[in-house]
Amino acid sequence: MAKRDFLSLSSLTRAEHDQVLALSATLKAEPKGTRVSALRGKSVAIVMEKASTRTRVSFEVGVAQLGAHPVVLGVQGSQLGRGEPVVDTARVLAGYCDAIVYRTFETKKLLEMASCSVPVVNALTDDGHPVQVLADVFTMRESLTARGLGALEGKRVAFVGDASSNMVRSFVEAAPIFGFHLVLAAPEGYRPPADELAKAGQWVTLHDRPEPACEGADFIHTDVWTSMGQEAENEARMKAFAGYTVTASLVARGQKTAKVLHCLPAHRGEEITDDVMEGPASIVFDQAENRLHVQKALLLFLL
Repeated sequence: MAKRDFLSLSSLTRAEHDQVLALSATLKAEPKGTRVSALRGKSVAIVMEKASTRTRVSFEVGVAQLGAHPVVLGVQGSQLGRGEPVVDTARVLAGYCDAIVYRTFETKKLLEMASCSVPVVNALTDDGHPVQVLADVFTMRESLTARGLGALEGKRVAFVGDASSNMVRSFVEAAPIFGFHLVLAAPEGYRPPADELAKAGQWVTLHDRPEPACEGADFIHTDVWTSMGQEAENEARMKAFAGYTVTASLVARGQKTAKVLHCLPAHRGEEITDDVMEGPASIVFDQAENRLHVQKALLLFLL
């Protein structure tokens, strides 16, 4: 059987996504330790070239809960930090481990890692964050089901802020796959590539301001305005995103049942206010926990 990678959301069909998300719900409902024999005897390399809290911990804990051995590598402490080609590292790791989880910068490096003989999971690149968005889809579905509000298909999902980010680019990919209407509120210069918007077609709408984007929204997402590696742009970004903070008054423009998500870490008082983060509309920490369950299901699917 040919190995399967998860490099983007398009790596799986809609039916396969539904299978992974159904398994995620089962795993979340099970007591810890239920699946400790599922991947016993296997090892998963978790290669982190960028700083991480949720991605590293959720994958490391998830691998352990499935009975496999997590091997965590950073740039420092591995030969990647001394210039070893990614393709060489990939071949070596594939000889030791049964899968590789890779968090890096350029998509080119991800593709080089995926040239090896074992499944590779994209744990973030500059162009996408599919494991985060898959967990977000799970979280939105879970929230709707728990409140008896139907399916995610046809719902209005707003994103406010930097719509050129890797997370939003994966959301643009997700909208036609999962059938929700993605509405982006972002200033000029902070929007997804034109070809990706064109591919998503009618499933994605753009606005200059957050107010119309959030009108009638079922979910409102945001993220930091300055991501890793963009620190030199911080002053310009603060000016560009003035007025794009997710506040209680902005949330009130959504449906009465609207929920708020943030993939974290949050800069409270910048892209989101503290009262929204801690308020009744927030499902931010459910969203963070769900990374664990969805990634476990994804690893079980691939292995």
